[in-house]
Amino acid sequence: MAPMPMFPLGSARLPGSVLTLQVFEPRYRALVRDCLATEEPEFGVVMIERGREVGGGDVRSNVGAVARMLRVTETNDGRYAVIAGMGRRIRVHEWLPDNPYPCADVEDWPDEIHGDVDTDLLQAVTARVRRSAALAMELGDPVPDPSTALSDDPSVATFQLGGLAPLADLDRHRLLCAPGAAARLSLLAEMLDTVEDVLAFRLQD
Repeated sequence: MAPMPMFPLGSARLPGSVLTLQVFEPRYRALVRDCLATEEPEFGVVMIERGREVGGGDVRSNVGAVARMLRVTETNDGRYAVIAGMGRRIRVHEWLPDNPYPCADVEDWPDEIHGDVDTDLLQAVTARVRRSAALAMELGDPVPDPSTALSDDPSVATFQLGGLAPLADLDRHRLLCAPGAAARLSLLAEMLDTVEDVLAFRLQD
């Protein structure tokens, strides 16, 4: 376990996705500066379960992922535009005092082994996710590019599919908490049943 700067957000972020931030709160601007002063400019991202991002007083999840800063631009008024890649999954063991920004003792949480991923199911779910994302885009929803290439690693690919699928943040967080890739894929397949029904209904209007 090691202390890590943390950036709670009102949305769930999965490994394999790209995170863009406009950082204006003084405490998080300090986080960006401190991270940039290290050899590995990383911070943890967790979802806020209750409360809001600005001002503190939030209730934070204890499962998240590590964001690695890829590009940081400082604006004239002192804000930061941050582009980060979401990497390995983490678990929070203890939240530390905000000084001035949130920090926590965390450890990596790699996938637990629960059997191999069914390649036929992976192909079928991939097709369903791409189709659902394309329909959501047609309806004007803000979704990632449905044609985004996936990793050859099933662990990463199942996370990427969760990021591409037009899911609610609570569902995406459930995928983040699944113990392994096979469980994550099965859960995503179940979620897609509801997603497809909702999209079909919306397309009738």
